[in-house]
Amino acid sequence: MTRRFQGDRLLVATHNAGKLEEIAALLQPFGVAVVGAAEMNLPEPAETGTTFVENARIKAHAAAQATGLPALSDDSGIEIDALGGAPGVYTADWAETPNGRDFVMAMTNTVQKLNETGLPQPWTARFCCTLVLAWPDGHDEVFPGTIEGEITWPMRGSQGHGYDPIFQPIGHSISFGEMDRWEKNRISHRADAFNKFVAGCFG
Repeated sequence: MTRRFQGDRLLVATHNAGKLEEIAALLQPFGVAVVGAAEMNLPEPAETGTTFVENARIKAHAAAQATGLPALSDDSGIEIDALGGAPGVYTADWAETPNGRDFVMAMTNTVQKLNETGLPQPWTARFCCTLVLAWPDGHDEVFPGTIEGEITWPMRGSQGHGYDPIFQPIGHSISFGEMDRWEKNRISHRADAFNKFVAGCFG
């Protein structure tokens, strides 16, 4: 049985203002006030896990222990079948440079790796998002979400972020990078996980 959320304040273990705004809007109908990690001066813990759920748990439990509030965190990335599921939890790492993250470089290198496999298109892939809600007593609930699609090249569109310009979801003729933000948010891996979270903890 999923533990229901009973309080009126939820800490979101992210320093990303856009993500915080998205979650706050989602929880508004339930009368829950959302506070971000930056507002609470929380450091970002090292993500040492090898799966999305491990990393999400690290962030959620660290925030819940530090503040005494229930804490929600997510970990997400893209899995490409022809690369054995890579980059997966290392999606952001593939974009790291000495001057910050460069996703154009990451996407270019990824497609180069795909070409080197010799495997034909379509290169099937999925975006994954795992949400973890942790309580200060150590309990947590896990909500995984995915959206299936394929890798396309060249890059298309300037909306979204990360690998969005080379990911085309099944049933659509445009990439996430060409998709309106609200349309993407409605069908995305994060939306899938959030719908499960809301149904499990607030439904």
